[in-house]
Amino acid sequence: MKTAMIWGASGGIGLALVSKLKEEDWTVLAFGRRINHLQDLTPYVYEADVADPVAVKRAVEEAGQAAGSVDLWIYAAGDITAEKVGDSEPDTWRRILDANLVGAYQATHFSLPLLARDAHLIFLGAVSERMRLPRLSAYAAAKTGLEAFVTVLGKEERKRRVTIARPAAVDTPLWDKVPFKLPKHAMSPEEAAKWILAAYHEGHRGVLDL
Repeated sequence: MKTAMIWGASGGIGLALVSKLKEEDWTVLAFGRRINHLQDLTPYVYEADVADPVAVKRAVEEAGQAAGSVDLWIYAAGDITAEKVGDSEPDTWRRILDANLVGAYQATHFSLPLLARDAHLIFLGAVSERMRLPRLSAYAAAKTGLEAFVTVLGKEERKRRVTIARPAAVDTPLWDKVPFKLPKHAMSPEEAAKWILAAYHEGHRGVLDL
């Protein structure tokens, strides 16, 4: 039985990933800020705010005691806001960067010792060049930074596969936070999860546009 570690497991795509992996008989280590509804899917549930390095380290250590090496590692945590630079408070900017970029580093940093030699790391990004719109400065900066981080990580971890998946639009609660209309072609979280897991099974590495 293989083991997966999912960060942001309580979000739309994260929850779909946990459900799909359990259907495929994986052992799933699920991390999130709100975890009560995850306990019906997997017994391995850990509460952690990815912006807090102490909480991330503690959660990873707990998970390491419960399971063996991790074959599939996915960072699906994230947040968004829509505010002009002049109106956005520093705490808001920091929150968006923490969720999408700083948290990705911290989760990766503390998880690496648990990963199998040939583990696959998948990060949920965005088509960042399309996100450079008014009021999305924090989100666009974070997702662009995430792509650079993943590119460097892939060069450092050459024995492992590293992928950044970039869905164009997914119908999740994040859209409730921005004044933009959900595109008609938006994927469901379940569709996004299917394509992300297909990348694992197909041995993908690098950029994956969904």
